[in-house]
Formats: sequence, structure tokens, C-alpha cells
Amino acid sequence: MIVSDSLSRGVTNVAESKPPLFGKSRTRGGAAARPTSFAFQGRQRPVAAAVGGAPGVESPSCPRRLRRPSETLRPLPSPNTLVPWPPAGTRLAATPEGGGSGSGGAAARSGPRVAEGFGDAEGGTLRAAREPEGAPASAETMAEEEGPPVELRQRKKPKSSENKESAKEEKISDIPAPERVPKHVLFQRFAKIFIGCLAAVTSGMMYALYLSAYHERKFWFSNRQELEREITFQGDSAIYYSYYKDMLKAPSFERGVYELTHNNKTVSLKTINAVQQMSLYPELIASVLYQATGSNEIIEPVYFYIGIVFGLQGIYVTALFVTSWLMSGTWLAGMLTVAWFIINRVDTTRIEYSIPLRENWALPYFACQIAALTGYLKSNLNTYGERFCYLLMSASTYTFMMMWEYSHYLLFLQAISLFLLDIFSLKQNDKVYEVYKIYIFSLFLGYLLQFENPALLVSPLLSLVAALMLAKCLQLNVKKGSFVAKIIKVINFYLVCTLTITLNIIMKMFVPHKENGHMLKFLEVKFGLNMTKNFTMNWLLCQESLQAPSQDFFLRLTQSSLLPFYILVLIICFLSMLQVIFRRINGKSLKETVTLEDGQIGERPEIIYHVIHTILLGSLAMVIEGLKYIWIPYVCMLAAFGVCSPELWMTLFKWLRLRTVHPVLLALILSMAVPTIIGLSLWKEFFPRLMTELMELQEFYDPDTVELMTWIKRQAPVAAVFAGSPQLMGAIKLCTGWMVTSLPVYNDDDLLKRNENIYQIYSKRSAEDIYKILTSYKANYLIVEDAICNEVGTMRGCRVKDLLDIANGHMVCEEGDKLTYSKYGRFCHEVKINYSPYVNYFTRVYWNRSYFVYKINTVISFQS
Repeated sequence: MIVSDSLSRGVTNVAESKPPLFGKSRTRGGAAARPTSFAFQGRQRPVAAAVGGAPGVESPSCPRRLRRPSETLRPLPSPNTLVPWPPAGTRLAATPEGGGSGSGGAAARSGPRVAEGFGDAEGGTLRAAREPEGAPASAETMAEEEGPPVELRQRKKPKSSENKESAKEEKISDIPAPERVPKHVLFQRFAKIFIGCLAAVTSGMMYALYLSAYHERKFWFSNRQELEREITFQGDSAIYYSYYKDMLKAPSFERGVYELTHNNKTVSLKTINAVQQMSLYPELIASVLYQATGSNEIIEPVYFYIGIVFGLQGIYVTALFVTSWLMSGTWLAGMLTVAWFIINRVDTTRIEYSIPLRENWALPYFACQIAALTGYLKSNLNTYGERFCYLLMSASTYTFMMMWEYSHYLLFLQAISLFLLDIFSLKQNDKVYEVYKIYIFSLFLGYLLQFENPALLVSPLLSLVAALMLAKCLQLNVKKGSFVAKIIKVINFYLVCTLTITLNIIMKMFVPHKENGHMLKFLEVKFGLNMTKNFTMNWLLCQESLQAPSQDFFLRLTQSSLLPFYILVLIICFLSMLQVIFRRINGKSLKETVTLEDGQIGERPEIIYHVIHTILLGSLAMVIEGLKYIWIPYVCMLAAFGVCSPELWMTLFKWLRLRTVHPVLLALILSMAVPTIIGLSLWKEFFPRLMTELMELQEFYDPDTVELMTWIKRQAPVAAVFAGSPQLMGAIKLCTGWMVTSLPVYNDDDLLKRNENIYQIYSKRSAEDIYKILTSYKANYLIVEDAICNEVGTMRGCRVKDLLDIANGHMVCEEGDKLTYSKYGRFCHEVKINYSPYVNYFTRVYWNRSYFVYKINTVISFQS
């Protein structure tokens, strides 16, 4: 390209007139650097106007060219950038090279680097060539000397959307790439998880096999006839298994379900929905599995049924193992949990005595739900693990609610624990409210599939969750830690409590319900808020499972070392939790991740939840001993977690300000040494006892009951209705299939009233009164049990005949002594004598050492 004369003269004039900016600046040739401006194709612009650059003259000979979309622009230099001048004698010329670049720059190849300049719209590349003074040089000559050009591009200012995208890209680029984990670390993690999972599954399987072997040795089950096997199911367990047999006898599953939902062959003069009232979903599932898998050709129904229950107990133990493992980080805690659970099985489960109980079906799912909730509350959980825990928690919550009619009360306690966890801002609200959504979904789905069970609508769980969701909508967004935020927390707590009570009262006003109404009356009497002479309430209070724990209970837990370690762990975790709460109240923020050196185990949300939950369950277990079967497994898990957790020991050492030994090292050592010592001591003391129990062959021998059932099957008419104690009626329904007047079911007011009326056969009532009661239920046969009639109880006042005397007003208290008075003798004694008027109403047809069977006469013949 030929540079115009005017442009060449302009460059020469500027180069000669400008003095050096920084004094003498030496170049490779030794000449002082002089200020200069660049010659652009078609336009002349100064390098930096701030330092005296001469204005350029635009050449009309070169048209402007628009930049292509694919071309990018480099950023402009700062206006305050100082640019060194090229050496004296340097000429600037424009070349046609890089025509599509869109911008240009200049650089002195032989001397110091020249700062970036501006390019014209045409896109010509500018280069600076150094020549001796006075020597003319062409553009071609400069291009050959300088080599390849340096292109400088100007970036166009992006739009707002482009700004956001570029900001995101810069933010992503600023995040350091995660370092690859070494292979040996990955192998260690995999080995730890594999060994832990293997230990958890093995523990569950071994416990299930242990239960099966113990059950076989205790009852000699395989060598018994079917009738003798069924007699081992006592009380309400017999009722549950009888419906399992009915499902297997049904021509189809649909027909079997219809007969259970419209059952009029169990209780006389009463049609009941047995599936809803007795929660028979386990029996429905077991019957379907037995027929669908073709097990009827391989195994007997009773073995299949108890095998499922024992398998669920294995899952129960595995879930406790996993929960303790998740909390402590070591599967050694899971092994210790299983050991304590089996050693204290008298207080952890009732599987040995009543296999078909609803709690034996439901509590394994509750343990799985707790394990999933523990993982879900952890702070360092990844997305996939969080989703898995959420799905497992949803499925186990709903299944638990379907298996047990009292499940929503346990979930209510759990919801209270989560509410307290949330009210102190110890965990993000999002996860807690996701659990509340699971509760609502489970209640709604359970209400539909349990034939619109009104007990779920009036449950305190629904009222609490609804109040919590409503309070969240009304909650204001304020700065955390401020005084206003603390006041709002208190108001929110009061609002939730008030709304819960109000909503529950409203639901009970508009939803007709009768289920579990006796529970409130029982609690009133239990806590001394009310006094009653009612037989049912006093009989429930006298049940061992509903009384306060005895001293033997605490002695057993202490001998197995469970109770001392549980108290130690609970105190440390509770105090650490209070410390975190006070820090939170003072406005200090919690850490996202808690390290071992921090010594703050109370900052972990899953630990706080378990501490609150176990305190609630323990408080109730101190009042009602039957709740120990829910609380003690929790105790085993929490105690094992504590002694195996280095964080707990580190928290203790931080309080003690231990300086002689490195606290982290000592915490790690104790977290391994203490559980090992405990395990060895338990092995030495209790393992021989467990082996002795498995080796000892026992026998369940009850010939009188077997003879009674055999006589009923052979002599009684098919349409006969039997009356007697509810426990015996359950066995008769199972072993014979005959209709009865009452059942050992305590969640229905009508059945409870029936039980009280039938128990009158052991009171001091006339023969005519007893006859009227029995005929009102269309009873044909009456069975009197000698064990109840001649009962000698350790607690006077808790015998059935004593409770009946109190309810009927036949008990008189004089000078501290309780005396009974009635003009009639006790019916169960008088009817055995065979004199009038008893023989006019009842005729004895069978008796043995334990039972007396009387036929209720339809035509009364009075004898003198």
C-alpha cells in the first residue's frame, strides 16, 4: 500500500516536534525515545491523548468496513496507561495484512514494546518499523524486516444478557477444579463402605436366624400339630393370625378382602371392617405373597407367616446398625448397637411372646424411616444421597402408618422434635418442611386407603403439621440474630402451639370419630387428673405394660452397661446442644461443616434431632413401661454412636481443656478402644448365655386348652356363639373358627363395653343378670376359667374380680381395709355348685382342670 504524502508529512512533523516524555530513554540503537503517533489507514489517532498525542487527519480515500459477527474485539487500554515512545527514526506505516482482523496495533520489534493502539474500521494491521533517519522505506520493506504482525483487537461492550452470561462463565472459571482423589483413598472408602454394608446385612440375617432357632427350641414348633402351634398365639395375636388363615381359605383375593371388610362371622350381632379396625394390611400382604410365590407347595402357612416377621426383625436391626453408622462414621458403632439390642431383647422387643403384634410389623419400617431421616438431615450429603434418603423416608413413613393404628402418635413425637430443631434455627427450614410434606402426603393417602379412617383426620400429627405450614406462610423475613428475629421466633412458637390445639378441636367437632376416645380418659386417670371406678380404665391401668417401669428394668440395663453409657452420651450431647442454642440466640452463625478439631458435636442437626427425640420417648417410657420397646432400641443406637464417635470425646476434652496429650489423637484412640473393651466384656459375659438358650430344648405344654378346642370342634354346632374372657375368645376364633361375643381388641369403645359386660361372670351378680347379659349377645355357650375365678394376684385391687367389685359398688373400705359385700355370691363359684337358680339358666356340658363349659338354656325350667 502507498501511504499518502499528507499522512507521511504529518507523522514526520509530530515525530520532530515532540520532546521525550520520560527524559532520555535508551533503545537498542542508543537513541532517545521520542513521542510519536500511529498512522492509521484512512485515519490518524494519537496513542494517548492524555500525554499530548497529535490529532490525526482522516483520509477520505479509504471507506469504513463493518465488523463481521464472528470477529471479536480486544479490550481498550486504560486512559491512564503510559505508553513508551518508539526510538528516534522510527516510521509507522500501514499494511494490508490481516484485513479481516477488525482492529490493529503496533509494536516495535527491535526496541522496547510499544503499547496497544487503536485500529481503524477497515481492519488494516499497523506495524512500526525502525529505520535510520532520513532513509526512505516502503511498506513492503518494513513488512519484510519486522516479520509477522501483532494483531490487537478491541472488544465491543456486551449487552446486559451477555454480561450475565459472561459473569457466570467467569464465576465458573474462578472455581478451582476439584482435585482427583487418589486411587488408594478411593479404595479405602470403598472397602470401608463394603465392609460396613456386609456387617449390617450379616447382623440382620444372623438376628433373624437366631429368632427362628430360639422360637423353635422354645416351643418345639416343628414337632407340634397344627392345633398346638396355633395355641402359642395368645390374645390379640391369635385374632391377627386367624384372619391370615381366612385369607388363605378364600376362593380369591378380592373375595377374601370383601369378607374381611364386611365381617359378620367373628363377633355376634356386629359387622366390622376388620381391615380398618385391626390394621390387617400385614395379613393381606402375607397372604398375597404366600399364594403368588407358590409357597403353598413348599412351606406351611404358619412358617411362612412367622418367617416374614423374623425377616422384618432382621431389617429392624440392620436399620439401627445403619443409623448408628451414619451418626458416628464407623460401622463399629453398628456392631455394638446390635450386641446391646440382642442382649437386652427382653426390653427391646416382644417378638418372643407375641409374633403377630402390630408393632412387630411396623417398627422395622419406623427404624428405616429414622435411618433415612438421619441421612437426610446431614449437612455434607450429596444430591443423589439426599434424593435416595427422601424416597426411602417417604416410602417407610407411609408403610409404617399403614401397619399400625398408633403410628401417627409416634410420628407426632417425631414432628415435635423436628419443630424444636427448626425453631432454634439449627437446620435449614427447607429440609424440615419437606419432611412435613411427607407427613401430609402419608396421612392423606392413608386416609383414602384405610377406608376414610377418621382417626387420621383428628390425629394431633395432622393438626401440628397444618399449623406449621400455616405459620410458615405468615412468617416474616428478618435479619437472623437480631432482636426482632428473636421476638418473631417466640411469637412463631406460640402461634404454632395455639393453632395446633385449635385445629385439633375444630377437626374433632366436625369429623365424627369414636376410635381411641378411651385413650384420653386413660391418660387423665394415669396422670391423676381424674378418678374413676370404671372397670375398663382400671383394668388398663393394672396392665403391666401400662405401668411405670420397675427397678428390675433399670437393673437389667445397668448390668449390660447400656444405661451408664447412654446417660454419659446423652449428657454430653445435650450440653453441647444447649451451648449451640445459646450461641445461636446471641447471633453467632453456625458452621456449614463441623470438623473434629472444633469439638462441637451439638452443631450437627441429626444429633440434635436424635437427642430431642430420645428425651421425648424416654419421658413417656418412664410413665408407661410398654413404650420401652420403642425407646430402648433408640438407647442402644445412641449409646453405641456416642462411645464410637471421636467428635463426642473431642467435645468432652475441649470442655476439660486437656493439654497433656493431643486431644484429637486421644479422641481417636478412645473411639476405638472403648467400644472394643465393651464388646469383649459383653461377649465374655452374655455370649455363653445366648448359646445356652439356643441349646436348651423347651416345650409349650397346655393340654387343657388343647382338649377344650378339640371338644368345641367335635361337639359344638357350627352356628354356636361362645362367651368368655377376651383372651380365650381370640384363641377360640383362631383354632375353631366359631363365632364369639368379644375380642381382645382395645381400640373400639363398643368392643371394650362388651368385654366389661362379659367379665361380669366373675362378679357378684345374680344368675338372672348374667343370663340377660349373655342372651343379649346371642351367646349359646359360656366358658368359665378357673385361673381368673380363683386368681391370686400380687397386687390386691388389680385382680379382675376386685376391679369388678369396685365398679359394681361391692367394695367397701373400712379403717384402711377393703371389704366386699353383696347379697349374691360370686357367679363363677356359685354356678359350679349346680343348684337353683343357676341350673335353671345354665347346664354344664364339659369341664377339665382349667375350663368349665355351660350351655345357656333357651327354655328356662325352674327347679325347686
